[in-house]
Amino acid sequence: MLFSRHDTLRVADILADAARAEIMPRFRNLPEGGIRTKSSAIDLVTDADEAAERRITADLLAAFPNAVVVGEEAAAKDRRVLDAIADAELCFIVDPIDGTKNFASGLTLFGVMAAVVSRGETVAGIIHDPIGHDWALALRGEGAWFQRPDGTTRTMRVADPAPLSAMEGAVGITFLPEPLRSTVGANLAKLAAMANYRCAAHEYRVIASGALHLALYNKLEPWDHAAGWLLHREAGGYSARFDGSPYLPTHRSGGLILAPDEASWREARDGLLNR
Repeated sequence: MLFSRHDTLRVADILADAARAEIMPRFRNLPEGGIRTKSSAIDLVTDADEAAERRITADLLAAFPNAVVVGEEAAAKDRRVLDAIADAELCFIVDPIDGTKNFASGLTLFGVMAAVVSRGETVAGIIHDPIGHDWALALRGEGAWFQRPDGTTRTMRVADPAPLSAMEGAVGITFLPEPLRSTVGANLAKLAAMANYRCAAHEYRVIASGALHLALYNKLEPWDHAAGWLLHREAGGYSARFDGSPYLPTHRSGGLILAPDEASWREARDGLLNR
């Protein structure tokens, strides 16, 4: 299946339209009861998430009538919708607000993400920043770039390889099981610096553009990772699950480490995961 740059920009516009219409009017303006918990106190959904996903889904199906849309909030209600990712000719995986806890807290680190998947392979990724009014985009085999509304672009490129002691990383330990959580936590001192934005959308933007060297995740929901993984890959990076196997949007477990190249990845995995 061919998915063109024109198609990718069409999806980018759909995400931006939903952000303008459904997300930004509710930012720092949610009514009482407009924030709710899902699986836990740190897993939130807001009126804005649900309204944006409805609009994005409707607009994607209008633009691509034969597609399947897998949205985070739809999947929260029925996990069976995830089954479409492996076999659909054209599937959009949508995160209407990534960084919902930040959004609900009035913080500006949140984004809108969509991955385009064909037969289980990610072919395009789009991350929209409603605050910065731009997109990070990737098209399989054609690179990754930032694009502004006026059409100006800037190529994305991962950081140069570095030893672990010089690496800056985005490392999330919240969903790591014990004893691995304690092991990784103790090993973070091996890094030059560590960040956690509570927002994969922005973490992927900075690692794919070279502002961070590595990222480590354990929970692999496809709306959190499929788009950003392709950004990083098309920006020249290397990534794999903890066991060294390639990441796919159908994976739900096994962790994920992203680094500038394979040698850096191996050093990061051994340095962070081993006692």
